[in-house]
Amino acid sequence: MAQIKRALISVSEKAGVVDFARGLVELGIELVSTGGTAKLLRGAGLQVRDVSELTGFPEIMDGRVKTLHPAVHGGLLGRRGTDEAVMSDHGIVPIDLLVVNLYPFREAVADPECTMDEAVENIDIGGPAMLRAAAKNHAAVTVVVESSDYALVLAALRAAGEIPHDMRLQLAAKAFGHVATYDAAVASWLGWRAELDGAVLPENLVLPLKKSRQLRYGENPHQRAALYALGQPRRGTIGAAAQLQGKELSYNNILDADTALECVKHFKQPTCVIVKHANPCGVASAETILDAYRAAYATDPVSAFGGIIAFNQPLDGETAEAILKKQFVEVLIAPSMGPGAAEVLAGKPNIRVLETGRWGPPIIGTIEARSVGGAMLVQDADDVELDTTQLQVVSQRAPSDHELKDLLFAWKVVRFVKSNAIVFCKGTATIGVGAGQMSRIYSTRIAAIKAADAGLAIKGSVMASDAFFPFRDNVDTGAEHGVTAIIQPGGSKRDAEVIRAADEHGLAMVFTGARHFRH
Repeated sequence: MAQIKRALISVSEKAGVVDFARGLVELGIELVSTGGTAKLLRGAGLQVRDVSELTGFPEIMDGRVKTLHPAVHGGLLGRRGTDEAVMSDHGIVPIDLLVVNLYPFREAVADPECTMDEAVENIDIGGPAMLRAAAKNHAAVTVVVESSDYALVLAALRAAGEIPHDMRLQLAAKAFGHVATYDAAVASWLGWRAELDGAVLPENLVLPLKKSRQLRYGENPHQRAALYALGQPRRGTIGAAAQLQGKELSYNNILDADTALECVKHFKQPTCVIVKHANPCGVASAETILDAYRAAYATDPVSAFGGIIAFNQPLDGETAEAILKKQFVEVLIAPSMGPGAAEVLAGKPNIRVLETGRWGPPIIGTIEARSVGGAMLVQDADDVELDTTQLQVVSQRAPSDHELKDLLFAWKVVRFVKSNAIVFCKGTATIGVGAGQMSRIYSTRIAAIKAADAGLAIKGSVMASDAFFPFRDNVDTGAEHGVTAIIQPGGSKRDAEVIRAADEHGLAMVFTGARHFRH
């Protein structure tokens, strides 16, 4: 057990700190503080000693140097029962409680307009040093880095007058994790900018991961799982979405929800995306999200059962009612809940409802990471957008305006379908999706089977392929079912054969020059 007589408080995020400090004073604990925190506490009527009084040295360099002093670190690192004599010789008093959170570096660099100078000024030096010292000496010192722990510490002090060892150990582990995550964020941000030509990834890549959500289970119920945020969660992403109701999310829920949300964000018209097992099984744009949902559902009603549904517009009560009448749904995602939606969904409390908030334009230059045996695979995110001015019409016949509209719609969808991916679309709605096959021709056949099973006519539709056609068989099969236009990257050594097949069938074909494999 460790009694607390003196606390040093220096926080950037000041939520709850006044009430916490007042609780400490009521327990007879002396407060020592710095800069803005000291000013805030004094403004609340609390008696506070400046850290400069403790060190006998003023804060200098606009506050860059204030706690880097033996009086502070000796007070934190001094071993009780061992170092009292040397502490006394040098006028060092024990610091029993350290309350620190760090400069808001991650928040600062989340702003696309953040300059290098602004980022550097938000790199904390004294804070991490104090946290490491206090956490190392957790046998005698209690360290607090999160405001959510204020009540826990006060409750322990009021109950026993001391902090139990197990709590000090847990708080110390949290402090080291806090510092490690902070340092990783700094290293990662600076590392990316150190590569001036952008030709290679950083030599040392440190990913700042912070647990944001405990998940119900992993891919299977016997596997534990959690969601960790990579840096500061951005609004409009699954990592930052608020769960309004429903059971805990599972690992698979998160994967499916992310696919649905990232796909629907690519459309401007009211759009619905239905995902099953990380593949869109129905996508449609329409005048209203209700019409979009109905068209997306019609693509594959069988697969839609138990699916994840995302919208790019607020969810209204009428659409929520239509969903509940048609199908069982695991997760519903929307920027916000419109009139009546929350009331309708409250009748089905197990449905997980995620509210993302409005999202801005996509952030270019993000990374993706995936674990493999004993290593991490890292790549730039597939954030290249199709430049329609660079579309290459390679067939004798150019696509009509309505074909071109559907081709561009299909191209947005196919990038979110697992490779090998084939998508049939008509009227800005999917009518058949073939996903994840070892041979592309089987994806084409499956897409046709899906359309037939749903009672949807392929005739007059367009086809999108995430990568080039290795043979003409995909074109022949599409034409047999009534496809009139095709969009694909091009780049096969048999492009001439594939284009000839399109011309033989009177199809329009355009090349994008970029592929969208999704493994």
